[in-house]
Amino acid sequence: MNKNTPFTIDGHQVEPGTRSTIDLPAGRLYTHSPMTIPVHIVCGRRAGPRLFVSAAIHGDEINGVEIIRRVLNSPSLKRLRGTLITVPIVNIHGLINHSRYLPDRRDLNRSFPGSEGGSLAARLANLFMQEIVCQSTHGIDLHTGAIHRENLPQIRANIEDEETRRLANAFNVPVIISSNLRDGSLREAANEHGIPMLLYEAGEALRFDEVSIRAGVKGIINVMRALEMLPPTRRRNPPKEPVIARSSSWIRASDSGILRAKMALGDRVDKGSLLGVVADPFGEKESEVLSPYSGIIIGKTNLPLVNEGDALYHVARFGDIEAVEARVDEFQERYTPSG
Repeated sequence: MNKNTPFTIDGHQVEPGTRSTIDLPAGRLYTHSPMTIPVHIVCGRRAGPRLFVSAAIHGDEINGVEIIRRVLNSPSLKRLRGTLITVPIVNIHGLINHSRYLPDRRDLNRSFPGSEGGSLAARLANLFMQEIVCQSTHGIDLHTGAIHRENLPQIRANIEDEETRRLANAFNVPVIISSNLRDGSLREAANEHGIPMLLYEAGEALRFDEVSIRAGVKGIINVMRALEMLPPTRRRNPPKEPVIARSSSWIRASDSGILRAKMALGDRVDKGSLLGVVADPFGEKESEVLSPYSGIIIGKTNLPLVNEGDALYHVARFGDIEAVEARVDEFQERYTPSG
């Protein structure tokens, strides 16, 4: 047996076969109160990959906090090979204020890799890179839709990289979005260090969504099995391969008014399908929202009050719409709570 090595973070050492919660110092508030980022390390007895799983980089995206809690309570971790590094709340400032952003209104996920002497966002990004990312071999970052927007569970990844694509398939949600790397994002910074990373998008900000949470927990366990951090499962039927979207775009309101939605998340739409109707409060003027192409709805607004130009529906295009429609139906049936 190849014995694992201790994992060191901020001078604290976690020995093989143990687990520990460490508060990573992240500066002080103007009240002089210290701020810390909680990190929980599970260090397996045997050597293996070092996987980080992070959530709440956007402080109002809380599904990932619950996903990580459930993963850490999984009995399968008793057989862990390698090291699992979990950070359920990266943007502690945003979470406290129920805000996507940091106190200076910067987006932490546009501030990587950061710097030691820059803005608050740059300093937190630098801390996360040095203590977490650069000590990892793989990563998963958990997100939701923005406030009042809901996303169908999906993986966004650089599928041009063979290892990233393999792990994206292993996560096993219906849809994979072939997503370009954004400047300043954690994914871009991890990629520059040669670390394959997945971004899981599911649900809505400031809300727990049980389907999204269950799928996220199962997806992380699936990735850990693919990395041989956990023993393989005895599956009778191999999982169906997710469908990769060729492209996706938001359909926006042409007029301001009140939206009457006609389609739900995960629905299949054809070119010209009626997605909703935007009307003034009296119903004197109405405008139809039509899909400009065929695809699957992977994101939508939950706020009926819309201004001209607001994003209403996010539609992804696929080569085989029937296949992805079947996968979405199967997925919803598997993870929707019964009763």
